[in-house]
Amino acid sequence: MSKEEQKTPKEKIILGIDPGTTVMGYGLILTEGKKYKILQYGVIHLKKYETHELKLKKIFERISGILDEFAPDSVALEAPFYGVNVQSMLKLGRAQGVAMAAALSKEIPITEYSPKKVKQSVTGNGNASKEQVAAMLQTLLGIAELPKLLDATDALAVALCHHFHEGRVQTRGRNEGWKSFIEENPNRIKK
Repeated sequence: MSKEEQKTPKEKIILGIDPGTTVMGYGLILTEGKKYKILQYGVIHLKKYETHELKLKKIFERISGILDEFAPDSVALEAPFYGVNVQSMLKLGRAQGVAMAAALSKEIPITEYSPKKVKQSVTGNGNASKEQVAAMLQTLLGIAELPKLLDATDALAVALCHHFHEGRVQTRGRNEGWKSFIEENPNRIKK
């Protein structure tokens, strides 16, 4: 490999997934070094399917189709948050597991991020609302018009979070103040 080839950053495609049992968001970004752009984003509507098993089948089929079409280098998923309703949590975990199985069947590496980590990475605020995340993505990714269902922008946020953290060791309990945020995201600082 020549020195020039070593310096040129490799293009990578990241698929971000916001798991859901009614609506599942997905977003694909193309990265090259610190640069990134949207390839595609949208939602998988699952409400119309009567049984949970049929929803899981459709998730597997649709995610597999997206993986076949775009051949991403990695898949990033938002980890389910711990809610009060155990049944909802179980169904959400199954939906996430099926999406993971689709990626694993194609030997694509998977990374999970907590909702708080995704929001922190994109907005600087781990408690940001869906609308705040979407507005920041509109700026960062140049989205002309936000979609009606913000599950799609949530999935883009997961993909972008993965891009920002790719290659870094994920730790828990680390003091993540503004200094750490600036060090990890130098391209997000306006001078």
